[in-house]
Amino acid sequence: MSAIPFDSHEFYSELVQSGLAEKTADALTKAVVKIEKAKLDELATKRDVKELELKIAETKTDLTRLILSVGVGVGLTQLVAIFLLFMRMTGKA
Repeated sequence: MSAIPFDSHEFYSELVQSGLAEKTADALTKAVVKIEKAKLDELATKRDVKELELKIAETKTDLTRLILSVGVGVGLTQLVAIFLLFMRMTGKA
């Protein structure tokens, strides 16, 4: 997304041409320029987006590892439980 450029000189000129006093037009132009700069400061850069993508990828990897390790642990626990039940049922335990 590209930012739409704000032409402060054109803005000022339009205010003066419409009959606004130069001092008032100058003050309004400065205020609008500050607002526009503040909006630009809030935009995410390509670098910000790339950093966020990397953090998301790291989080996915961490979650995948956690899920796999928990799944393996649960699976082994189930196998042991089934084995012990089988041993008890056959009378060998």
